[in-house]
Amino acid sequence: MADESVNYTGDNIKTLEWNEHIRKRAGMYIGRLGNGDNPGDGIYVLLKEVIDNSIDEFTMGFGKTINITIDNKEVTVRDFGRGIPLDKVVDVVSKLNTGGKFDDAAFKKSVGLNGVGTKAVNALSSSFYVESFRDGKASHAAFSRGELLDSGLSDTREKNGTLTRFTPDGEMFGDFAYNMEYVISMVKNYAYLKKGLVLNVNGAAFTSKNGLLDLINDSMSEQPLYPPVHLEGDDIEIVLTHGNSYGENIVSFVNGQNTRDGGTHLAAFREAIAKTVKEFYKKDYAPEDIRQGIVGAISIQIQEPHFESQTKIKLGSTYMWEKTVKAEDGSLSTDRGPTIRTFVNDFIKTNLDNYLHIHKDVASAMQEKIIASEQERKEISGIQKKTKERNKRTNVYNKKLRDCRVHYNDKLPASKQELAEQTSIFITEGDSASGTITKARNAETQAVFSLRGKPINSYKESRKKVAENEELSLLIAALGVEDDMADLRYNNIIVATDADDDGMHIRMLVITFLLKYYPDLVRRGHVHILQTPLFRVRNKKETRYCYSIEEKEAAVKALKTGVEITRFKGLGEISFEEFRSFIGEDIKLDLVQLSDEESIAELMEFYMGDNTIDRQNFIRQNLRSEEELEDVNI
Repeated sequence: MADESVNYTGDNIKTLEWNEHIRKRAGMYIGRLGNGDNPGDGIYVLLKEVIDNSIDEFTMGFGKTINITIDNKEVTVRDFGRGIPLDKVVDVVSKLNTGGKFDDAAFKKSVGLNGVGTKAVNALSSSFYVESFRDGKASHAAFSRGELLDSGLSDTREKNGTLTRFTPDGEMFGDFAYNMEYVISMVKNYAYLKKGLVLNVNGAAFTSKNGLLDLINDSMSEQPLYPPVHLEGDDIEIVLTHGNSYGENIVSFVNGQNTRDGGTHLAAFREAIAKTVKEFYKKDYAPEDIRQGIVGAISIQIQEPHFESQTKIKLGSTYMWEKTVKAEDGSLSTDRGPTIRTFVNDFIKTNLDNYLHIHKDVASAMQEKIIASEQERKEISGIQKKTKERNKRTNVYNKKLRDCRVHYNDKLPASKQELAEQTSIFITEGDSASGTITKARNAETQAVFSLRGKPINSYKESRKKVAENEELSLLIAALGVEDDMADLRYNNIIVATDADDDGMHIRMLVITFLLKYYPDLVRRGHVHILQTPLFRVRNKKETRYCYSIEEKEAAVKALKTGVEITRFKGLGEISFEEFRSFIGEDIKLDLVQLSDEESIAELMEFYMGDNTIDRQNFIRQNLRSEEELEDVNI
């Protein structure tokens, strides 16, 4: 029944200013906020939006150097391109759908095409300053949270270009900090993709002579089985080789943008490699055997790319270019170039085939790797099939996985894909913890998988032994990645274990398994660790949950008298009513991630291999005793 007490009048209609809309709907523009702990946090998106503009200038042939300075929370980017037209400086950074990139004559094959980028930076910064230098004249504008404070024209001796200085707003991002490791990784990618460009970050220069070949050579943590194949053409560049690691490690780019979640160009690359290799060897090799252990990169240049979100991490475009054409009679039609799939397939079919015919040693090494992968897969598939049949007969699978409605309800609306991007699976251990999370979860998008005891140490065991392990086989079946990581059923894989020694050990064993056999899940940012409070501090008026000893001590001091302290040692000790708030909108997750330079094999050998003196010393230096976590007042 309608609530007649609620009046719907003209007073309910609100018109937000451009900056108010961005601040209220920041996720639409930068994906997420965050404090800088995660490379996908918004402060890095703001930095990238500004650098993208300078990169686009270089792409158009103007300015070979970009200077980037990060001083605490303040960022300065100075390029030496053409500079923003002096009479448009204020408009370009404060009026939505305003920019030069709508004009193909001024910008071709640009990343930022929707006229939003620097406006979002402006609106989400406590201070924002932009100055354009053109032929002895300068035009500047200063803002705070999108509100214009000052602007004007002046004479200058500065070289042509644009200077942008901003400080992300603490009201939006909290107590944030730039992680320079993430910044350097971003800048290196720009250098690899734009040969001849020099990017200076706090005085350190980054440049590349060999493009994506440098990227692969610099980032490979194992010896490749053959020298990387490097192929370049108009609007496309690819590199590929194989290693002995599991999974696929392929990075993709569009117009210089790192498309972390791939898209149409990556799908075309994977398909074209498999098809070309099968035709070259005249063998019906399975695509997963051809791509097992592959290390590669693809970069394409297209006009007016369509990304599936403002953060531009997945390409949605189908064609290399599209144009609206107006006929003499005034009717409109669409003129399209080749599909991205056809373009990539044709390039790889011609050039990779030629390369393999010329380089017999590479062709031989590649085929040897494919055959080895095929033999192992067939052996493992037989074991997995038997395990599936056994578990199906005993109904073990249904007992271990409590799925979410997104996957088992076929009557969901068209927005199911959007819900799928929100899906999570909690990997936990024991009936108590699993029961708590199951009761507290959002059953629409959150699933729970219950381990029984500690899984085996996958690093020390053979692939065959791991495949025979019931727990891990069921886990992979639940994730849906037995045959292809593209079939992953959950966007977030969350390891949720107790904060005691056994819980930490189980966490390490699960992550070791994923790192060794499904490393792409980690590389693509799908694997997380759930952070739950160690302490509950409360008095009669207030309750605080604390994630560290320092937070607990601050809470005790703030709440003063009549304080009761509870130390949570297991997830099962937390009531599901309390737990619901820990896995809701304010969920605290630590992303499991690898830097470009880190070797998975070396990491696993150190942490999960033989017990060495180095590891013993590491544990002693980083160990927090149980006594430190206990509170003497409990």
